Amino acid sequence: MRFLTSGESHGPKLSAIVEGFPANLEIDKERMTNELIKRQGGYGRGRRMQIEKDTFQFGSGIRHAKTLGSPIMIEIINDDFKHWSKIMGSDPLTPEEAESMRRVITKPRPGHADLVGGMKYNMRDLRNVLERSSARETAARVAVGALCKELLHALDIRIVSRVKQIGSVRDDGQYNLADIREFSDKSSVRMVSEEKTAEAEQLIDATKKNGDSIGGVVEVIVENPIPGLGSHVHYDRKLDAKIAGSVVSINAFKGVEFGAGFEAASIPGSNVQDEITYDEETGYTRRTNNLGGFEGGMTTGMPIVVKAVMKPIPTLYKPLLSVDINSKEEFKATIERSDACAVPAASVVCEHMVAIEVAGAVLDKFPHDDMDELKASVEAYKKRVKEY
Repeated sequence: MRFLTSGESHGPKLSAIVEGFPANLEIDKERMTNELIKRQGGYGRGRRMQIEKDTFQFGSGIRHAKTLGSPIMIEIINDDFKHWSKIMGSDPLTPEEAESMRRVITKPRPGHADLVGGMKYNMRDLRNVLERSSARETAARVAVGALCKELLHALDIRIVSRVKQIGSVRDDGQYNLADIREFSDKSSVRMVSEEKTAEAEQLIDATKKNGDSIGGVVEVIVENPIPGLGSHVHYDRKLDAKIAGSVVSINAFKGVEFGAGFEAASIPGSNVQDEITYDEETGYTRRTNNLGGFEGGMTTGMPIVVKAVMKPIPTLYKPLLSVDINSKEEFKATIERSDACAVPAASVVCEHMVAIEVAGAVLDKFPHDDMDELKASVEAYKKRVKEY
């Protein structure tokens, strides 16, 4: 499976094309739409989320709510484009329009792709960089991830996410998957604890009042993964490596860990490795899950546990020092619409990037011209693994 996204933040639409899905997968469009709605939520979001109410349509690959086995096109209309149709349109501007409508940006914002992107692609108007590098693009990735979750749902693989930390507020409670699924979606910051939710809201309010932004830590858990996804044979087939790469591809994500993660550095090896047990009913399992569901780059069958850190987003209402690329004079960076805290929304994006990689690993391993073939292959493999 592979996919591409296209579109700019204030362009007419975001699009994605997904290739490699089996035929005859039933699609619940309402369930997919709910995933896009979750991405737009979260305490501390900016005005853009009041403007855009993301819905999507299929442009190809789906007929009567079932996949055809052909490439699937997904389109998300940018409602805000009506205010940017001249500035972001594909047609050339008249000299008069160019004078008043271009909104040229020459002051790169610290922490953004603006300056390096401008240098790399030789752009004198940095809007040509920031429009594509904007986190708005993640809406298309969530749509692809939601499609992948439809596939995983059909195979009884579930994915949940939550926020573990916002700034100094940590939700370190030990929760079962049912609680995470229920309470994270009800929380304004996607934390399970009501007490920590209230503390995080207060911190976000104080941060926003100060014109600043704040980051945090998110957690994604994949329930009931098929053992043996990924491979130890080559570095680029290790599924944990693919997940790590996909997670840090999300705007502002700077680190990722699995299971005990970085804490394993301070724990004796005998307490880190997950001891193996066997039961005739369930087959092989592990006493613990410190390795986050992976050994040798392959899934063990234990839940996949991914934690990732998001830095404070760099677009601030209290702008930092920058340098104008034309005059070379120091200047306060241009202010774009922004969020004080995007961690809750980012947890949804992270969840869907993990879904994309897990679904891709399933399709890499099993024959999948249609869903019956895929399901039969998965069941036969599970039976063999259980009896190993």
